[in-house]
Amino acid sequence: MVKKSVVDVNLEELREAGYDAIIFDLDNTLVGWRAKTVPQDVTRWLERAGDLGFKMCIVSNSLVRRVTKFSELLGIPAIPKAIKPMQRPFLRALHILNAHPQKVVVIGDQVFTDVLGGNRLGSFTILVRPVDKREFFTTILFRTAEKLVLFRLRKKGMLKDFFTKKEKC
Repeated sequence: MVKKSVVDVNLEELREAGYDAIIFDLDNTLVGWRAKTVPQDVTRWLERAGDLGFKMCIVSNSLVRRVTKFSELLGIPAIPKAIKPMQRPFLRALHILNAHPQKVVVIGDQVFTDVLGGNRLGSFTILVRPVDKREFFTTILFRTAEKLVLFRLRKKGMLKDFFTKKEKC
């Protein structure tokens, strides 16, 4: 599934479908790459997720200091320096959440880290557009390959148009 932003993900539909936990990426999914605060709409969306009973965990390749700051700010457990798409951080998140992979949604902005990691786990994955155009230099390299994959999937009719601003989610 592809959405413009994490706040465009319909939490009620996920609950009705039987999901009870969400694993998030941090940078360019919940907040901008160098952001120091969480946007209000994201904060409200996360509060709504909590109100609906979702268990949540952040799994990020970012450094401990940054991830810990947002983990404490949001009151959501987190796994920093995750080295996604390796399975170990996702399995740690499952343990923290006391969740079954088929009941978990993984939301992130990168195909080769977040979506691949979630798919390897056997979870439902949602790809969102990056919050910010500024990114870590290695992410820029992955984005080039990612765009080719997304283009081919879109061309085969397997994915909504991810590249235009006219997309409706």
